[in-house]
Amino acid sequence: MDYRYGNQLDLGQVTELYQASTLGERRPIDDPAIVRSMLEHANLVVTAWDGELLVGISRTLTDFAYVGYLADLAVRESHQRQGIGLALIHKTRERMGPRSMLVLLAAPGAVDYYIRVGFKRHDSAWVLREEEPLGVSRHPTQVPPKSRPSA
Repeated sequence: MDYRYGNQLDLGQVTELYQASTLGERRPIDDPAIVRSMLEHANLVVTAWDGELLVGISRTLTDFAYVGYLADLAVRESHQRQGIGLALIHKTRERMGPRSMLVLLAAPGAVDYYIRVGFKRHDSAWVLREEEPLGVSRHPTQVPPKSRPSA
């Protein structure tokens, strides 16, 4: 496996990887402008390559000192359970500062994976989706309106 750093990637290859990893179900892959912006503005991207085939990506937004948000971790289904996701996380952390923490929002089907590789659950994460108004108080038990699936 060849691991590379950088966000200068072919949009089609990234979109195809998201589809092949099931992450495409939770990302706006139908809008190339958004996917392009997601890549351009991520300041730490690690990719895994099997020859010329893009098989994994770790896309992070970080200050390289205190915290990094692991926005995407995707591995092609045909290449899962080979340690590629874990290697992408390791390589991401190697580039971050020695005291920097890594945070993420897990897809429901990936929760057990993140626990297994050492992440700890944090119960005070908050999400404000684009269709939800800012400044409108909701009771903690009120269910938010249906929207896109979460990360």
